[in-house]
Amino acid sequence: MLELKSATTQYVIVTLNYWAFTLTDGALRLLVVLFFHGLGFSPLEIAGLFLLYEFFGVVTNLLGGWLATAIGLTITMQLGLALQIIALCMLLVDSSMLTVAYVMVAQALSGIAKDLNKMSAKTSIKSLVPDDEQNLLYRWIALLTGSKNALKGIGFFLGGWLLATIGFQAAVGTMAALLAMVLLFSLPLLDRTTGIAKQRSKFTQLFSKSAAINRLSAARFFLFGSRDIWFVVALPLFLQTELNWSYMQVGSLLAAWIIGYGIVQTLAPKITAASGKTAFEWVAAICMLPALIAAGLYLGWNAELLIVAGLLIFGALFAINSSVHSYLIVSYAREDGASLDVGFYYMANAAGRLVSSLLSGLIYQYYGLAACLAGSSIMLIAAVVISRKLPR
Repeated sequence: MLELKSATTQYVIVTLNYWAFTLTDGALRLLVVLFFHGLGFSPLEIAGLFLLYEFFGVVTNLLGGWLATAIGLTITMQLGLALQIIALCMLLVDSSMLTVAYVMVAQALSGIAKDLNKMSAKTSIKSLVPDDEQNLLYRWIALLTGSKNALKGIGFFLGGWLLATIGFQAAVGTMAALLAMVLLFSLPLLDRTTGIAKQRSKFTQLFSKSAAINRLSAARFFLFGSRDIWFVVALPLFLQTELNWSYMQVGSLLAAWIIGYGIVQTLAPKITAASGKTAFEWVAAICMLPALIAAGLYLGWNAELLIVAGLLIFGALFAINSSVHSYLIVSYAREDGASLDVGFYYMANAAGRLVSSLLSGLIYQYYGLAACLAGSSIMLIAAVVISRKLPR
């Protein structure tokens, strides 16, 4: 375990690295949705662009945790940055070459990059904090997660603004250059031994044998699936096509929502203690909210007011859930080879996003936003049932 002063320095560098990646990841997500909708892609085709992104997120979290025990979390995090730069450069070609298959490959690289970066950043914190400093661990995890999501929100705004001002290719080129500078800056500063297991982990250890981690992972699958089933494709397209919002308006709303969401995440340790009981109580508090928003849309209430107000409440409650989960997985993870457990957990997260991203486009295309919201509540109810038996 590093001395606290040295650990704080490493934490700051890891956080800055994660911030830069998240900024471009959020911008790219909105750029792809809005730009390809403008090219005439259907909601289902747009959802399809993210399938390999989420699928390789599943694979990366499973194998990346094992890889990190051998080569270290610093290497896997920097590898994530390098792959994101390649993915962005692939999108610099003329728009006539941006076929569904080509963009899916670029998004696959981006999905690998995102989950290598996230798994590495969050796992590395466990090795930086002494075991008897669990309150500090919760605060550092909440700060990393919350600030990341605030930057992701700025990324959504940045994506909408760049698309409206300089266009798609110039936007992705700018982001690739930014990440290249961050990668070169962080290379000599991070401890390359972080996360390397004392005993070589076997490939058969990829799947968790811990009942607590298995249950938490299953709850995570449904928790994040409940968000992305309406947030990824359905919501931005609903705002643009049904409410006639501009790129800037869509980007600004999603940005403000994610920034607020991130701020609440950083405040989570001041709002509640983290435990299995807390995870159950907070997911129970949110489970019927999407269904209530759907009911309001069905009854013909003011859609703009309903969506904005519903988003704010959903975001605040979801942020607490997310922070509690992010702490619990790092706390539950084994001391030696923690990246295996964290990788398995985020594999479940990516699997939930994979399923819900497809459902977001499919359900919206045939049944509309209200049906996506009803599906969100069904997923949250499943998370409530699973979370009930988490260790208290």
